[in-house]
Amino acid sequence: MQFRQQALAKLQSPEELDLPVRFARPQGWLALSVSVVVMAAASVWAVTGSVASTVSAQAILTHGQGSYILQSPVAGQVTAVLAEQGERLPANSPVLKVHTGQGDSVVRTVAAGRISALAATIGQIIQTGTNVAAVEKIAHGSDPLYATVYVPAENASAIPANAPVDLTVSSVSTQEYGVLRGHVKSVDRSAQSAQSISAFLGDSQLGEQFTKKGRPVAVLVRLDPSGKTKSGYQWSSADGPPFRLDSMTLASGAIRLADQRPVDWLLP
Repeated sequence: MQFRQQALAKLQSPEELDLPVRFARPQGWLALSVSVVVMAAASVWAVTGSVASTVSAQAILTHGQGSYILQSPVAGQVTAVLAEQGERLPANSPVLKVHTGQGDSVVRTVAAGRISALAATIGQIIQTGTNVAAVEKIAHGSDPLYATVYVPAENASAIPANAPVDLTVSSVSTQEYGVLRGHVKSVDRSAQSAQSISAFLGDSQLGEQFTKKGRPVAVLVRLDPSGKTKSGYQWSSADGPPFRLDSMTLASGAIRLADQRPVDWLLP
């Protein structure tokens, strides 16, 4: 009954014109001002700002010219191994001596390079075409290292020229020495098969490893040089690791893609 009387009284006098007008408190004005500033800043950023994104993929350090598989041109028994793994040899250098039915024959390098793997041992019986060594092509001992990042094909078109790249090297402690710095030198136009990767790196297992999730695109990365580090390249830390890097070292690369405008996400 009490609530009914109050409701009737309200209807009889709906306007309370004799009451003073209450303005917003200072705290309310402050909240409103902050909201306006934040909305204005967001609007400006949406028009003029950009969002950076990266794509990460497996990588490997090489001297840029790739490798080749040395195959035996004859069948017979290996009687001597004339080269050592890691040795750098000129073209036409002896690698193996093989005893055949017509006498002894020597297996030689096709092009100058470094013996990255030896697959033949003394006493082994080999056939014509047997893989006996992997040779990395190196013209000079001072040839710089490059990184090849095998990026998923759907991300390759978004990689701009000279894009910065951070490389996490498997043989280097990231927590202690950071990441290796580089920039994109070139992006292949076609996706790589396991066979083409194996032919370039001289290792069939790596070809299978880099194509587990599909055929990738090879991105060649130029490592940033530095005369202040032991490795000869720039790192996110001041000095980098206290040793030089070896080719055929596995890594992972994070490539910065072309910046995207946030306003594009808002517009249909």
